[in-house]
Amino acid sequence: MNIILMGLPGAGKGTQAEKISENYKIVHISTGDMFREAISKKSELGRTAQGYMDQGQLVPDEVTSGIVKERIAQEDVQQHGFMLDGFPRTLVQAETLDQIVKELKTSIDRVVNIKVDPEDLVERLSGRFICRKCGATYHKIYNPPKVEGVCDVCGSKDFYQRDDDKPEVVRNRLEVNIEKNTPLIAYYEKQGKLSNIDGNKPINEVFDEIKKVLEKV
Repeated sequence: MNIILMGLPGAGKGTQAEKISENYKIVHISTGDMFREAISKKSELGRTAQGYMDQGQLVPDEVTSGIVKERIAQEDVQQHGFMLDGFPRTLVQAETLDQIVKELKTSIDRVVNIKVDPEDLVERLSGRFICRKCGATYHKIYNPPKVEGVCDVCGSKDFYQRDDDKPEVVRNRLEVNIEKNTPLIAYYEKQGKLSNIDGNKPINEVFDEIKKVLEKV
């Protein structure tokens, strides 16, 4: 079974990826994992990607796609199947991926898209705050201090929020991701491979919905 896992930041993709990989014994391939492996093996494409990354530049599509092909051609993936996480990110990459799997005489069986309302994601992602004194991390909804305004660990009342966690920054990051994901969702919907999963439910219920989809593959 070969699948693509999609979802906006904060939708719970990482948690569900672990559950899918564990339950179905398929190889979980994230973009970061692929790059690290190609670079550590010092493959030609790995060295090329490293050159771009060392200069702080984005790795071009053709290099990224080449690394994807290298990875999914490996024996463990051929034997157990794969779950792609973080690729494709663009329509061009999706079209290239179709070519890659065709060349490798396999296919993408299902695209699982975990959907959560963007405003709910803003609340999830911007609720984190940190104790300035000891670094303990909290969330205003999911993990508040036992006593409001007082750190559980050191008793400090001095908290701060990272710039990345501020609502306006989170909202902007989500907008960028929505813009990128929309053409991909339409592409896979047209192919009849897309399954939307309600990510607002509890973790285990979300996974139950994913299992229902994958058991039909």
